[in-house]
Amino acid sequence: MGYDEKTAKRLRRILSGRQGVVEKRMVGGRSFIVNGSMCCGVTGTGLMVRLGPEGAERALAEPYVQPMEFAGRRLSGFVEVEPDGYRTEKALARWVQRGLDFVSTLPGKRVGR
Repeated sequence: MGYDEKTAKRLRRILSGRQGVVEKRMVGGRSFIVNGSMCCGVTGTGLMVRLGPEGAERALAEPYVQPMEFAGRRLSGFVEVEPDGYRTEKALARWVQRGLDFVSTLPGKRVGR
C-alpha cells in the first residue's frame, strides 16, 4: 500500500526541530514516533492521528474523521482524517498537535536505532 508523499513531507516539516522524533514505515504508510510512541502518520491519502480511546471517540463526531483500520481491524485510540480535514497547514498542524498532546501523556520509551 502506498502513501501520500506530499503529506509525509508536510508532517516532516511540522515535526522538524522537535526532539525524539523517528520516522518509520508502519501501518501501510509512514508513521512518526515521538519519544518512542506512535503519534501520527500517513496511510494512503489519510492522516492517521493517535488521540487515545477517549480523544478518538470525541474526534469521530468531527467532519472528515473516521475510525482508523489496519488489516481489517480497528486501531483503538487512532483516527483517520480525510484530506479535506487537513487541507491547510493550519488544520494539519492542529491535528499533529492533538497527537503530540496525547503522546506527551504517555511514559517515554527508549528508542533503538
